[in-house]
Amino acid sequence: MTVEIIEQVNPAIRKEIATFLKSASLKEGACAEHDPRWLQVLSDALGHQPFILVIRTGDDSAQIDGFLSLVLVKSTLFGRFLVGLPYLNRAGIAARDTASATELLQTAVKLADELDVQYLELRHHTLVLNNPLVTHTREDKVRMVRKLPDSPETLFKEVGPKIRNQVRKGEKSGLNIKWGAETLLDDFYTVFATNMRDLGTPVYSRKLFSAIFHHFPEESELAVVYSEQQPVAGALLIHDQRLEKITQVPSASSLRNFSHTNANMWMYHQLLLRAMERGSVQFDFGRSSEGSGTYRFKKQWGAVPRPTVWQYHLRRGTLDAARPDNPRMQRRIETWKKMPVWLTRLIGPGIVRGIP
Repeated sequence: MTVEIIEQVNPAIRKEIATFLKSASLKEGACAEHDPRWLQVLSDALGHQPFILVIRTGDDSAQIDGFLSLVLVKSTLFGRFLVGLPYLNRAGIAARDTASATELLQTAVKLADELDVQYLELRHHTLVLNNPLVTHTREDKVRMVRKLPDSPETLFKEVGPKIRNQVRKGEKSGLNIKWGAETLLDDFYTVFATNMRDLGTPVYSRKLFSAIFHHFPEESELAVVYSEQQPVAGALLIHDQRLEKITQVPSASSLRNFSHTNANMWMYHQLLLRAMERGSVQFDFGRSSEGSGTYRFKKQWGAVPRPTVWQYHLRRGTLDAARPDNPRMQRRIETWKKMPVWLTRLIGPGIVRGIP
């Protein structure tokens, strides 16, 4: 049993991992976010150094029994972290058995030592490691996922009268939606950057979305909602039909000034319909804290909570130093909300790329 550390995502390792993911059970920790193309996205768009830890067994060491994707996140503002993977919710260890998972963990900890990071963060899908090298475990957030029905009529019936009324109000507001990628990026990013400013959160760069379109040309697309010619809401969709038949929404935003149009509710109805058209059987609304406003929003669409486990090897400092729920971050958040959007678009990407 050997563990190899690969620093370049090449076609050969991508093919090996794709074969492993298709053969591995989801109970063993495999999910759509384990696609190694995400490492290329994070490297190209955010400048993160990628690492793939691969464990092999057998006489010729040819068979993959597990792997772990990691990137080095570093900045002068926040420090150094080894994360699997930022921007995504679940891309931790995928392994056939506990022994393989343990070997990958041990190698990751050694790599964390060599890189002198503050902590190693593993964002698992279903795997939970009981190991002394795991110093902290977070289970305070859940993924909100709903099963998709067979027809639009069944979906509209299932969401209930309150949502049906809001969707109809959106239709009466004269909203329309466009689907695309790079051609819609300007309009999407205008809405996204404004909403992130309103939330007090530094915005990702446009390069992130361009990199996603480049590396996931068949799976990714944008949805932008317009009120007349004004973009008022938008979302990035990732349709995985290879492993889970699931549609995810990593980023979505709407303008508060147009909340009277019910654009956000109308858009999510369209997103669910789109996922069904693309052949998905599940729709992942993303992570939320139980009982929060976003949790309640997703729950009303029929989404149910699924546990997420993020595990850590803390080397120094604290886990929450760069987290928005850290009390010391609240003053910065309030200041950010008052900044002009053009300025947040200018300086935000350089800040957010260093946040694990």
